[in-house]
Amino acid sequence: MKNNILIFSATYNECENIRDLLNSIDKLKLELDILIIDDNSPDQTSEIIKQYNLEKNNIKLIVRNKKEGLDTAHKLAFKYSIENNYEHLITLDADLSHDPKEIPTFIKELNDNDFVIGSRYMKGGGADMKGIRLFLSYFGNKFIKFIFNINCNEFTTSYRGFNLKRFKNFDFQNISSKGYSFFMEMVYLIHKEGLSIKEIPIYFKNRIKGQSKLPIIEIFRTFVNLFKLKFF
Repeated sequence: MKNNILIFSATYNECENIRDLLNSIDKLKLELDILIIDDNSPDQTSEIIKQYNLEKNNIKLIVRNKKEGLDTAHKLAFKYSIENNYEHLITLDADLSHDPKEIPTFIKELNDNDFVIGSRYMKGGGADMKGIRLFLSYFGNKFIKFIFNINCNEFTTSYRGFNLKRFKNFDFQNISSKGYSFFMEMVYLIHKEGLSIKEIPIYFKNRIKGQSKLPIIEIFRTFVNLFKLKFF
């Protein structure tokens, strides 16, 4: 039996984290389904998911032939959620940087809002990041807010929720930015569509296991795409 809420995460070489993520979601004791899109991880992440699902049966696993990127995985997840008539879609990272304990808060806020985003930079939010990474992320989001003139403090986290009834006419394929810029452009287009944006505070944790996949160059690429969206 299909549930009304879909939780999505994209994976690539997350064998050290994926079972902990699925366990954390399971402990919430919520009626929901989970979609994992794996880009053919060499570390056999998909095999761990298959074994885990033998006991749970609420996980849909899509394994792509090669590493196709985070943006295309999210586009596919959105298409899947619409085609399968889910009411809510909640997306988060697979490396445990996003605490699944916040999922009930997302669900509650989606009852009254079109789009909910977890914010590190609003009152009550925070992050483990330090040094140049924190500096670029914090002031980068402030700069994006200034350029777009959108009343939102967070544009780049993937911890977000969608009230899918309000997204029937929103085409994710219209988002042209690749990589992590995809998340920024999504907020920009949601605002342009007149959909409501609700921020909730989250605490972002640094990954403990596995290797970070965010190269610093992605941050600068985001700034380039910011100006393209605003001025071209």
